[in-house]
This record gives sequence, C-alpha cells and structure tokens, in this order.
Amino acid sequence: MTALLRHLRRWFDAMMGDRQADRVVPPTGLTVWLTVLTAGAMAFLAVFALSLTLAMGRLASHWSDGTAQSLTIRITAPAADAQQQEDAVMAILVTTPGIAAATPLSREAQGALLEPWLGPDLPVDRLPLPRLIDVTQDPDSLDIQGLRLHLAAEVPNAVLDDHTAWRRPMVDAAGRLRMFGWMALLLIATVLGTMVTLAAQAALAASSDVIRVLRLVGARDTFVARAFTRRFTLRSLAGAAGGTVLGMLALLTLPTGDVAQGLLLGIRPVGASWLLLPLVPLFAGTLAFAATRRAAFRALRRFE
Repeated sequence: MTALLRHLRRWFDAMMGDRQADRVVPPTGLTVWLTVLTAGAMAFLAVFALSLTLAMGRLASHWSDGTAQSLTIRITAPAADAQQQEDAVMAILVTTPGIAAATPLSREAQGALLEPWLGPDLPVDRLPLPRLIDVTQDPDSLDIQGLRLHLAAEVPNAVLDDHTAWRRPMVDAAGRLRMFGWMALLLIATVLGTMVTLAAQAALAASSDVIRVLRLVGARDTFVARAFTRRFTLRSLAGAAGGTVLGMLALLTLPTGDVAQGLLLGIRPVGASWLLLPLVPLFAGTLAFAATRRAAFRALRRFE
C-alpha cells in the first residue's frame, strides 16, 4: 500500500508539475478570482443540476414501475344494481390469471382520495360516486385487452383503466427533464472549460516576457505548461470544492419527502446518491487541467 501511494504521488507530481515553477504564474490578479469564482459558481449549479437529474430518474422509475402494476375498474350503475355488478366484477377478477389482488374501495377511501381537491367532511354518501375496485396485476401474465373484453361482455357498466393515458406522458416528461439535466451539466462543463481557458490565456499573455527569458536559459515548454496547469487546476479545484459544499448545504435546507409527493420534496439526493456530489470538484479539476494544458501549449507555440 505504501509503495502504491508513493507511485500515485509521483504520478500526481509529474502531472501537476514542479511547485517551484509556480513562480512563473502570476500569483494574484483578475485571473485568480475569475478562475476560483467561476469554478465555484459552476460547481454550485452542477450540484443542483445533478440532484434534479437524479430526482427525475427516480420519479420516472416510480411512475413507470409503481403504477404499471395498478389498475382501476370503475362501475357506473344505479344504486340498486351497483353491489350486484361489483360482485360480478370481483367474480371475474378471481378467475382471471395475472390478478394478484383486487380490493373494492369503500366510501371512506374514496372520500380520502377526493379530500385534497374537495376538502374534508365531504358528504360522500350523498354524492353519485361510481364504485371503484383497485386491482394489482402481474404485468407479465395479465391479458389486459382480454380482461377488458370480458368485462364489457359480462358487466357493461364496468370500465377498466390501466392508467396508460396519464402515466405515459408523465414518464416521458420526467425522462425529458432528466435529459435536460444532463444537457445542463454539459453546458456547465463547457462554460467552466471556456472560462478557465480564457483565464489561462490571459495569464500566459501577461507572462510572455518571463516565458521568453525562461526559454533563453533553457527552460522547456513542458516546464512552463506544467506550471500554469498546476496553478489553474488547483484554483479550479478549490473553487469547485467551495461551490459544491455550498450546494450540498443548500440541498440540506430543502424539505424531505418522496419524489412522488412533489418535485421539491424529492430533489434532495437519497442514500448513495450523495456520494456523486463530491465528484463535482474532481471533475472540475480534471476539466481545468485539460483546458489549461491545451491553452498553454497553443499559446507557447504562438510565442515562437
């Protein structure tokens, strides 16, 4: 383990460059604050974009898996015939393969479902509500179309609702929001890479005289490029770490709850999803390393 750590340290030092070479890079100035603040702001936004993307994935999975196993049978019939037709539907469901459970909803249960929209103390007994049967199915073995035809033949007043009409648009919307989240992360990475490149180019231009002197005394372009790469990578890493911490603290202030209860209740990461957020500053540092290294070698070629 010790040998591995020494090897990793040598690799990191070789990649980041010599600490003494940092003197080539301007230690203060606009480029310092531009790099740190940009990395921090982009990391803060990336935390929320990543959290939203993960939340949309959970929401799409909930709507796709949870409601896919649920059916509702609605019986619209006169009060005198309602119980008889409900019994007929239950008899059909008992003999239908692929039905895991079937439960008629009581008036109290229907009132609880309507309470968020119509308020409490709803006079359910005086409302002409249809009879509802909640059905749990096995999607792999139930023939929904066959069950629908069977109900139409035996109990014409019974209507089977497999929730497809409202479930599919919701799943599609959640999937598209998740895609937009990934696009937002890509845009954030692009902005960060661009800003770091511009800051590095400005620092290189400001140090052009120093770079020419270093060349005269035998310094190679790799030495100069590593100096700038090291300084800007560490700046971006520090700024992104601060932005990530602020973003995580902001997420902790959000209310908790199941994402199915509301988007704002479910945007906070769940379980192991929190472990993805510390990867944001690591990704920002890697992006800054690649952007600065590319900008440094391109600028050094123009100095020739």
